[in-house]
Amino acid sequence: MQFRLFSFALIILNCMDYGHCQPGRWRRSKRANYGPNPICKGCLSCSKDNGCIRCQHKLFFFLRREGMRQYGECLHSCPSGYYGLRTPDMNRCSRCRIENCDSCFSRDFCTKCKTGFYSHRGRCFRGCPAGFAALEELMECVEGCEVGQWSEWGTCSRNNKTCGFKWGLETRTRQIVKKPAKDTIPCPTIAESRRCKMAMRHCPGGRRPAKTKDKKKKKKNLMERAQKQHSIFLATDKTSQ
Repeated sequence: MQFRLFSFALIILNCMDYGHCQPGRWRRSKRANYGPNPICKGCLSCSKDNGCIRCQHKLFFFLRREGMRQYGECLHSCPSGYYGLRTPDMNRCSRCRIENCDSCFSRDFCTKCKTGFYSHRGRCFRGCPAGFAALEELMECVEGCEVGQWSEWGTCSRNNKTCGFKWGLETRTRQIVKKPAKDTIPCPTIAESRRCKMAMRHCPGGRRPAKTKDKKKKKKNLMERAQKQHSIFLATDKTSQ
């Protein structure tokens, strides 16, 4: 009976000693893996001076630079201007190589451009290429309204007549080849006109409007009236004498 009690007490002492030492070993292991610095969160191994060296599974290793210093971080998603590159060795944040890109899917395909730039086929532009229209709400370039070539200028006319006037208008048109992807995107003008000089001012076979001589007739009538009044005045003057 005493032997059994002694054995039980020995077991309890061993357990107490194990319980006393084990937390300390866990804490030492934790400090060795993560360190006291908050940037070591998520690391498999961490350096006091350089931060994370290796990251846990599914996290991305990001090398942050601050002036002349750089240190590693383990992130769930990469920051702006970087994309997540998964490899068997370790997942890393790789920089987007596309100009004016804010976030990218891969090295050569941008998914979101910086403010003021339009996204088009994985690239960023100040203005959309020819044949594409800017969709302001999404800052993307979509297929615009495609039109054909201009036709030749039409016949110079006025009031549906090609003669009888000095000046008229001539028109040219072009066709819509492809409608835009959205109805809100306007098409370019498909007709335009300009002033032109008619080849024939007077229509052939028509009566040429006679030139009025009203001014000359009025002048002649005034002269005749003045002479008549002058003659009457002279005759009256002689009679009175």
